[in-house]
Amino acid sequence: MENAIVVTGAAGFIGSCVAQQLSRNGKQNIILVDDFSRTEKLDNLLGLDGALRIERSDFLQQMSDHSYEAIIHLGARTDTTEFDVSIFDDLNLNYSKTIWKHCAEHNIPLIYASSAATYGDGDQGFDDNMEEIKSLKPLNPYGQSKQDFDVWAMEQEDKPPFWIGLKFFNVFGPNEYHKSRMASVVFHTFNQINKTGKMKLFQSHHPDFEHGGQTRDFIYVKDLINVIEFWLGHQKDSGIYNLGTGTPRTFNDLASATFRAMNLEPNIEYIPTPEDIRDKYQYYTKANMERTLQCGYSKGFMSLEDAVADYVTNHLIPEKSF
Repeated sequence: MENAIVVTGAAGFIGSCVAQQLSRNGKQNIILVDDFSRTEKLDNLLGLDGALRIERSDFLQQMSDHSYEAIIHLGARTDTTEFDVSIFDDLNLNYSKTIWKHCAEHNIPLIYASSAATYGDGDQGFDDNMEEIKSLKPLNPYGQSKQDFDVWAMEQEDKPPFWIGLKFFNVFGPNEYHKSRMASVVFHTFNQINKTGKMKLFQSHHPDFEHGGQTRDFIYVKDLINVIEFWLGHQKDSGIYNLGTGTPRTFNDLASATFRAMNLEPNIEYIPTPEDIRDKYQYYTKANMERTLQCGYSKGFMSLEDAVADYVTNHLIPEKSF
């Protein structure tokens, strides 16, 4: 396939939304890369029947068979409760290194997904200053795998002609139904309300935060895609950038917005944070988006309330995909 845009992780939550948006915007040659044996995700590929599919395990060997306009590398193991480092070394670190090297050798622009999990407990702040990236201390193997690749990428002398690493903050939106425990609080709230009439949130085990007052920079996947499309067209100012809204909100805010989108009064219960993640839990995140704005991104971001309302009313209630 000539001049294709590759999307890895294409059957997953963010990857499928990106691929569908590219298709709607007239991109004819799209290559979808994922583990397509996971049939529970295949509904995410509705509307992409004309796109070429390549199995994740085969793609690295077949990269030279095609020419590319760009590679958008979103595929990764994203389970923050997984502690088998070898899985992350294989899927997140080494796989990404091979894609990077191919892009550098063949002058292919590369956009890849990093993560806000690289910031660890947030003691060092959430500024995407590349000079400080090496000092970050993630709290789990997933975050460490993203950190390790960011550091490795910055150290390379041979680079793609344009490359962007995006530190995704807390993304929510359509096509995440398969993510189970890792799906967004909006998704879990909607389904818990339908089943029980209430929502359970984690208690705070930190003296500075009330129950449900843990704060995140929640970003709607549709806004995230706008930023990816900006970088795809911008193709300068290579580097690693945050991708959030810059406006932190509490889990109470998010759950309440979901209740309101369902025309219900909030009914929230607080439960202990699971012990396996309690000492690795982030209580506050806020993406500093100044560098992205200075590079020219100007579309802005939906408010949490508007984004949740769109997700619930236009996707969850009618069970429509992106």
